[in-house]
Formats: sequence, C-alpha cells, structure tokens
Amino acid sequence: MHEKSTSGRRIPAPADPLRRSEPLPWESAKSPVDDPDAPSRVRQILESATYRRADSDVDFLDEDGVRGPRLELDFLKPDLHLRRQGVEQTIVVFGGSRIPEPAEASRRVEALKAALDKAPADEVLARRLAVAERVLEKSYFYGVAREFGAIVGRSGGPRDARVTLMTGGGPGLMEAANRGAFDVGAKSIGLNITLPREQFPNPYLSQELAFCVRYFAIRKLHFLLRAKALVAFPGGFGTLDEVFETLNLVQSRTIEPLPVVLVGERFWRRAFDPDFLVDEGVIDAEDRELFWYAETAEDIWDGICKWHRDAGRPLLCDPKAEE
Repeated sequence: MHEKSTSGRRIPAPADPLRRSEPLPWESAKSPVDDPDAPSRVRQILESATYRRADSDVDFLDEDGVRGPRLELDFLKPDLHLRRQGVEQTIVVFGGSRIPEPAEASRRVEALKAALDKAPADEVLARRLAVAERVLEKSYFYGVAREFGAIVGRSGGPRDARVTLMTGGGPGLMEAANRGAFDVGAKSIGLNITLPREQFPNPYLSQELAFCVRYFAIRKLHFLLRAKALVAFPGGFGTLDEVFETLNLVQSRTIEPLPVVLVGERFWRRAFDPDFLVDEGVIDAEDRELFWYAETAEDIWDGICKWHRDAGRPLLCDPKAEE
C-alpha cells in the first residue's frame, strides 16, 4: 500500500528486510541447461576449504599464521563473560593438583601398603608408599583450601560476584577452593588450559565461569588482570611458576602490588628459601616483605583484607572498609 506525502507524492512501502518479490541472480546456481557440469563444479566450490568463511574454518584458525587472532579470541571470550557476570576483583588460589582430599589420599596409602605387604622387597613400591604418606599429610590443606573458598564465597554471597574466587580449574587443592565456594552457593571461576592430553575441569566450578584457554600467556593474564590476592598452597612446578612470576612482577612494579600468601610455612620454607637469596645478593631484603605465611583459612582472609585496608584500597566486599 502506498501513501501520499504532504507534497502529494507517493511514498513506497518499506521493503521487506529479508524477502524480495523477484530473486536476485546469485540466489540460484547456474542452470545445467547451458553447461551440464556447472552444478557439480559449484558444489565442489561450496565444499572447498578456501570457500569456508574464516570464522567457521577450524583448520584455518589453527594455522600458525593465525596465532595473533587466536590470542585475541583466547583473551576476549573469558573477559566478556567475566564482565557479564559482574566480576571486578578476584582472589586467585593455586595449589597442588596431586594433593586430594584426605579420604582419597588415605585410600592410596592403604592400597600401597597392601601391595607392599605382598612384595616387601620392592623398593619402587616402598618409595611410592613414602611419597603417598607425605601427600596424605598435606591433604590436610584440602580442608583449609575448602574453608577459604567458602569464606571468599560468603563475602559476597550467591548474587554478588564482584569479588570472586579464581583457580586453575583443576583437581586437588584448586578443586578444594572451588568446592568451598560451591558449598555456600557462591560462584567461582576456573581457567583450564589446553594440554596434549585431555584435562577435566573439577566439578565445583560455576558453569558460566568455567573456561578453557589455549595459551598459558593468556591464562596468566587473566589470573592477574583482576587479582586482589594470590593464595598459594603447597604445590609443584605450576604453583611455583605462578608464585615466582607474581613476585617478580610486583618486585619490578610491573603490576600494582597485591597480597601474596604462602599457606603452610613448613612446606614453603623447604621449597623456597628467600633468606638464602638475600644472603646471596640476588634479591633485596625488602623483597622478603612481598609475601607472608599463613596456616588457617581465617588468617589468610583476615590478612588479605587488612593488607588492602592498610593500602587504602579495601576489597569491595570488606565489611570493615568504612570503619
């Protein structure tokens, strides 16, 4: 239907945004009437790798030359989802993936004891049992990490994700921290990494905040981008890597200083001897003040909150911020 304007001229009705009365020439393939082979050639072109749209072509996106866009996407996806969930500050927790909850650690010890009873001369079994017993001792920290995750979760409650727990998303002590937040109905974040063998996320991550990134560099960026504390439980190379990298960045003031809490002084005194490094002249005495030790979940949390209040930048969820 056409209407007339005030000038008396007819105004055409708006065009349909999707449909036309007459199709355009490219909406159908060339007819086989003039070239019987045309339809098959068109089909081959449609199925060819080069014709695939770039963002739908997994093989193309996996090429070495597309590493730049992959890095950008690796960063962008978690970042957008974290923003949508309202995450502004994170409390990052690291710890050994090989340190399970006490019940599981105990079962491993008992199984090795039974095996060693049948082969008492087996030195390999004896060594494995000794290691399993030390892991059982450290499984105590599973409870501490779980309690700490619950404290962080309760600080904001189930609806306030401005301050959210973040881990590497794996098993062991990372699982424990996520599990603590899960216990109190709070959200928590997990950042798994693409590995040569499949890595399963722990079951206590929030589904909307569980990510798998491709590059370790991007994962590290997300760990520190919103971090307001790094809490490190006993762990191996991965935990040590994150601790030393964070200390290095704070030492050089590449990032704004943040609390670094090493949980389990007895373990950390053996794994990392800062006094030796000071005496050797490879770090300064003031660098020993970039971290502290803690043993309990409450001590960890109280120390983090106090550090931020003393810095004049209280956590968003700190109830004592205005005292």
